[in-house]
Amino acid sequence: MTASSSASSSAFWLGVLLRQFPELNRELAPSRTARPAAERTPRSGRPPSAPIRLFVSDTIRDITDGVVELEEAVCDRLRLPHPPRGTVEQRLLRLLALLDRGITADPLLADHVRAESRRMARRCSRALGDAETPVRVRGRCPHCDSVSLRVFPHRETVLCINPGCRCADPSCTCTTDDRHRHAWPRDRWQQLTETIAADLTELTAAADEEDSAG
Repeated sequence: MTASSSASSSAFWLGVLLRQFPELNRELAPSRTARPAAERTPRSGRPPSAPIRLFVSDTIRDITDGVVELEEAVCDRLRLPHPPRGTVEQRLLRLLALLDRGITADPLLADHVRAESRRMARRCSRALGDAETPVRVRGRCPHCDSVSLRVFPHRETVLCINPGCRCADPSCTCTTDDRHRHAWPRDRWQQLTETIAADLTELTAAADEEDSAG
């Protein structure tokens, strides 16, 4: 993977962290007006319990320490001043800003930022009960012409999430099953991007190889 691709992938995973980390704190410390913990059900559908709250707490601590260490390592590698104190969100924004200020030009650093940001983002998703975070694909579905294509990074598959999507193949299951979703596995992405004029590099950056997850 090139440094540019690593940086694009880093931007994706840092963005996931930036969106989801605040949700961890809300899971751990619900508002006073919320229902008692015994009556609440997380998004995963699992009943709340002490082990789950402990897992969330451990995840918050792991990501907080990880983001601090990552920013310090980046600044040290780029010979920048020691980063000031800040919240996890502030540090993530500073890391995103540094992608174009030196990270992209350093292949080893770009790979490290990608690996660490992905590891932390996936742990955050697991703590929130999310199997994975789909990413919108530029371009329209070749079957229904809707802006409903999403790449699911863990499965390395692009799906059309439009429930009304129908194709021209009379033998396709979409004609008889409303739950059917047209899918494009990774080996068909080249053909798909050529059809919808999308960016193959951007698509593959969002779906890093599962076997390299940290």
